[in-house]
Amino acid sequence: MKSSAKTVDQYLRQLPVDRQKALRAVRQVIRKNLPKGYEEAMNWGAICYQVPLSVLPKTYNGQPLCYAALASQKNHMAVYLMTIYGNKATEKWFRQRFKASGKKLDCGKCCVRFRKLEDLPLDVIGEAVARLPLKEYIRRYEASRKK
Repeated sequence: MKSSAKTVDQYLRQLPVDRQKALRAVRQVIRKNLPKGYEEAMNWGAICYQVPLSVLPKTYNGQPLCYAALASQKNHMAVYLMTIYGNKATEKWFRQRFKASGKKLDCGKCCVRFRKLEDLPLDVIGEAVARLPLKEYIRRYEASRKK
């Protein structure tokens, strides 16, 4: 469900109350743990945490490089964590921490799906977001483009 909302508040207000509550809680965790330099914006029809174009203007698609995102989809909500997709060690760490939380992980390559807030271990989401400073994320991205 891609949104045409121009602001995060507008996006959240368009959602059913239960999803508003859940996404607001996850957003708060992301913002609290987001390393310096990333920006919050609406992009790709979702709440996106990205590398500003002023910091990294040359990306593969001319868009700001996504670090994490948060969205309400038709049948679920999702947190997108690009670092678990792009790094095997981080993916392994994330899967182990999620399992240790006692919660059931429903995850694609970077998409952590959940139906209600209680399905997510918010501390693990916060740790995953806090893991990669902006400069290191850019370094990894640029190294991947040279392959």
